[in-house]
Amino acid sequence: MIINDNLDKGLVVYELASSDKSGVLREMVSTLKAKGLEVDVEEALQVLMSREKLGTTGIGDGIAIPHGKLECLDEIVVVVGRSGRGIDYEALDMLPCHIFFMVLAPEQGTGTHLKVLAQISRQLKDEAFRDAFKGAKDQQELLGLLNLT
Repeated sequence: MIINDNLDKGLVVYELASSDKSGVLREMVSTLKAKGLEVDVEEALQVLMSREKLGTTGIGDGIAIPHGKLECLDEIVVVVGRSGRGIDYEALDMLPCHIFFMVLAPEQGTGTHLKVLAQISRQLKDEAFRDAFKGAKDQQELLGLLNLT
């Protein structure tokens, strides 16, 4: 499995407008709605915020991987976002997050959901990838980095 198996270029946000955790989650979920996926934004936000209460998905090194499960989904969807200025996401290392990979999975998709999360985590351990992601000059460069051009 490679990182872009579950990616769609229409679900990549080059520059997130939000400045806090709840705003970022709302913006990323709204991207699904704008793409035409039948997702209840409020339900998705509730699922994601419930997961955040268990412990932050801001894992450090400028990365957040919010995730959750929704009954309405038939397959895993991944929304990617970037914040050049960084967002206070209450990350484990207390540093701002710049890189966001939101993973939403069907309620019954546990095994695949965990594989996608693990694969994203492995890719994001690459410091050169993280630096290129944060430093992307525009949407096209970010899409190229994600092999979506």
